Amino acid sequence: MTIEDCSAARQARPVPDTPTNVLQQLSMKGKVVVVTGASDGLGYAAIEAVAEAGADVALWYNSNDVAIQKAQELAKAHSIRAKAYQCEVSKVDKVRSTIEQVVADFGRIDVFVANAGMAISKPILEQTVDEYKRQMEVNVDGVFYCAKYVGEVFKRQGKGNLIITSSMSAHIVNVPVDQPVYNSTKAAVTHMGKSLAREWRDFARVNIVSPGFFDTKLGASPRVVNEAYRMSALGRQGHVKEIKGLFLYLASDASSYQTGSDTLIDGGYTLP
Repeated sequence: MTIEDCSAARQARPVPDTPTNVLQQLSMKGKVVVVTGASDGLGYAAIEAVAEAGADVALWYNSNDVAIQKAQELAKAHSIRAKAYQCEVSKVDKVRSTIEQVVADFGRIDVFVANAGMAISKPILEQTVDEYKRQMEVNVDGVFYCAKYVGEVFKRQGKGNLIITSSMSAHIVNVPVDQPVYNSTKAAVTHMGKSLAREWRDFARVNIVSPGFFDTKLGASPRVVNEAYRMSALGRQGHVKEIKGLFLYLASDASSYQTGSDTLIDGGYTLP
């Protein structure tokens, strides 16, 4: 790009018509939010956060059908619409049809949190090819499928918001257990999210959440928990309640000027 290209006059886009009151900006009333891997852990924290703020919610799960009961409980507790959907995100046809069903049931999708993931923490010389493929199918292909088909919804609506759950493992090489495949999948979806923020700049925002160790099923295993405590500046794992605010912020109008970001929430683990 030349100096002349850079100096050409450009028309600024309008500022979104959102409230000036920050609590009103954080309200999710009237919005529809989908979260994958929503039965428990960080996914349920995300869905609970937006439901508490008034959103109608779609909980996607694969095998843990406790999401059905949790959807009913959220609907009753917060006077919202909530429904659970069984969807294996590594199956492209299932992802496409489930997105279509959510739109049919709720009328639109305002926010989609691509959160479902898995880990098989082994060195590459011990990891089987099938284990490698499975992690790629869920962690990378699953995010791609969700982004592709919800992106079509966002473009049709003229507005949307995609949030990808990545990991601090996209930034570091975890120790003492080697897990190069998992780390690579998270690095891939982090860059996918940044690239989509550019591609979808005319109709949707895209941001990434990169958690460190949280006390969930995918948190620090007994083999690494001491290292998790040692490396974290806060000296512990996170509680799921401590990530709810970040998901709500990124899902809401409070973050209307934020896109292409990758937010680390790791208790200071990656500081050294």
